[in-house]
Amino acid sequence: MSHRILLVDDEDDILEFVRYNLQREGYEVHTARNGIEAIGRALEVHPHLILLDRMMPHMDGLETCRRLREHKELNRTMIVFLTALGEDDHQLSGFNAGADDYIAKPIKMHILVSRIKAILKRVERDNAPSEGVIEIDPARYVVRRDGQQLLLPRKEFALLALLMSEPGRLFSREEIYSRVWGSEVVVGDRTIDVHIRKLRQKIGGNHIITIKGVGYKYEA
Repeated sequence: MSHRILLVDDEDDILEFVRYNLQREGYEVHTARNGIEAIGRALEVHPHLILLDRMMPHMDGLETCRRLREHKELNRTMIVFLTALGEDDHQLSGFNAGADDYIAKPIKMHILVSRIKAILKRVERDNAPSEGVIEIDPARYVVRRDGQQLLLPRKEFALLALLMSEPGRLFSREEIYSRVWGSEVVVGDRTIDVHIRKLRQKIGGNHIITIKGVGYKYEA
């Protein structure tokens, strides 16, 4: 499968360099030099992945991302920021605008290619047949998968209930710790990861999405 990638950057040298290297990897690559052009191009070619800069003329990357997410025909398109603005608050604002991932510049080309391959594997996974319908009733403490009731320990249930309370929203690790374990409870750094792994084993691996180094979100 030849994945379609849309590169959006106002710096021609970066645009051409990245395009050349991705085409060498066999990808179908399209380009845009600002946010307005990117939206039109995305609606035209329906890319699997959009690599989006943050700082651009006419419309910045955040606003571009928000507007792209308004189009239902682009729901399955992965949007990834590729930008020099790599601080935590910039990453969080990017995820809140609807991005699926965040890559900070500068980055070596072979590492960028590796990240892109990993992201596109997620596209293939998301387009795979559904793993089942998950239903939760917090008041009755009940979780069902395809109508079959699942028995979850208290913390796993609370974690799933939190993520499912706002599907598609990214919950930071700090917020999860606070709302599931409480601010006065000391837990290990891997506690969330262990509970997420156990939940995936029970409800299927496609529903809970990891945003590396930031947090998790639930996708129906």
